[in-house]
Amino acid sequence: MLDILEKCRVCPRECKINRKKILGDCRASDKIEISLVSIHKFEEPCISGKNGSGTIFFTHCNMHCIYCQNYEISQGKKKGREITIEELAEIMISQQENGAHNINLVTPTMYAYHIKEAIKIAKENGLNIPIIYNSNGYESIETLKELEGYIDVYLPDLKYYLDEIAIKYSKAPNYFEIATKAILEMVRQVGSPTFDESGMIIKGVMIRHLVLPNHINNSKHILKWIKENIPEDVYINVMAQYFPTYKAKEDKLINRKLTKKEYKQIEEYFYLLEFKNGYMQELGEHEEEYVPKWEI
Repeated sequence: MLDILEKCRVCPRECKINRKKILGDCRASDKIEISLVSIHKFEEPCISGKNGSGTIFFTHCNMHCIYCQNYEISQGKKKGREITIEELAEIMISQQENGAHNINLVTPTMYAYHIKEAIKIAKENGLNIPIIYNSNGYESIETLKELEGYIDVYLPDLKYYLDEIAIKYSKAPNYFEIATKAILEMVRQVGSPTFDESGMIIKGVMIRHLVLPNHINNSKHILKWIKENIPEDVYINVMAQYFPTYKAKEDKLINRKLTKKEYKQIEEYFYLLEFKNGYMQELGEHEEEYVPKWEI
């Protein structure tokens, strides 16, 4: 199963590097690395619920966002803790025993094949809570198809409409084309969200979109595509939590937070499109406080 890492094609970059010998474009080797295991209570209400979401933050990322709030582990030099597939399965079981509503795999793309094997083991040992694939949306269809039947909830970002922005801010060519095809595959696999009696999501797709300052038209294009191409029962979360960090502080267009006027435009457009299900995050003032404290 992990032979694909010898000529890696796990993500759309298809860098074909032998990750058993050298690091991929994502900086990941053939070993799983994690930076934090936690019970997280600040996801969407239907994910965190009362007890919290059982997050597993993976180290490294196949995108290179200059504003990533987790840049220390996604692109920085902070090395994660290496674990085996068996240890990952044990962590999942432990999160369930600690009362988590679900297993929340954060930035899992580079380790998708490892994760599939870990889920097999965990389920054989009693794992029965939903598995959430918390992704940047820059996914390979081939890899997603390998995960079919193992993932209950897909939680993808849909970041960019224009390729020039995707390349400038994340070095992710063809992002919109790739991410939209990936999201359609996710919807094909798990469909519209379903919930348990307490309102917790147990299956389906929820799309996230982070609004960037000075890029309101980008957000409008994203919302319009979702409205026209995704089943109306799918949830969307429009997020206002952007703050300049990492290299974004050096970019004159995104070196500040959103203004009330900017977010009001998105809010009005969101309601104009008459989305059936979703969240509009409130514009806050202390977003920096919610960045996790890494274990490594």
